[in-house]
Amino acid sequence: MLQPKRVKYRRPHIIKYEGLSKGGNDVAFGEYGLQATEGAWVSDRQIEACRIVLSRYTKRTGKSWIRIFPHLAKTKKPAEVRMGSGKGNPEYWVAVVKKNRILFEVAGIPEELEKEALRMCSYKLPLKCKIVKTHRKVAHYVHTDADEVVTPTETTPTQPEVIHGGNEVNQGAVADKSQKKESTR
Repeated sequence: MLQPKRVKYRRPHIIKYEGLSKGGNDVAFGEYGLQATEGAWVSDRQIEACRIVLSRYTKRTGKSWIRIFPHLAKTKKPAEVRMGSGKGNPEYWVAVVKKNRILFEVAGIPEELEKEALRMCSYKLPLKCKIVKTHRKVAHYVHTDADEVVTPTETTPTQPEVIHGGNEVNQGAVADKSQKKESTR
């Protein structure tokens, strides 16, 4: 199971999962991703169950990425213990997942299998999810029996669209400063 190697404090305070995710909202590595449509705590066992489903669907031809990690320890007091006497011991680890966070990504297998793998993966999670596709072009590496890697013709990723030309603005600012220095001399 996933858990941190070491933590600063054994018994942390609760981290809420309400609100929107600050980062990790777009598909960064694969072609398809599983995006959370609500917040929840996802335990290390649930992440492991999803990993097993994805590895079975991708087999050896595709690749999958896990974009969440269980950093938060959840504590629990033993059964039939009275109130008080401090906080309980850590029992398991959870990942704090907020809305719009990408949980898992897959690439390198046929489109139908990618969608099916992510759909089966969503059944293992305690939150509602949707399958999203990246806007960039992704190279599919298809393995054959002859151990050759066949790549499609369109492997170049598209460059992001530049709205404001940053270099021209910066060069103009530098030119203005140099003109001001020359005028004061």
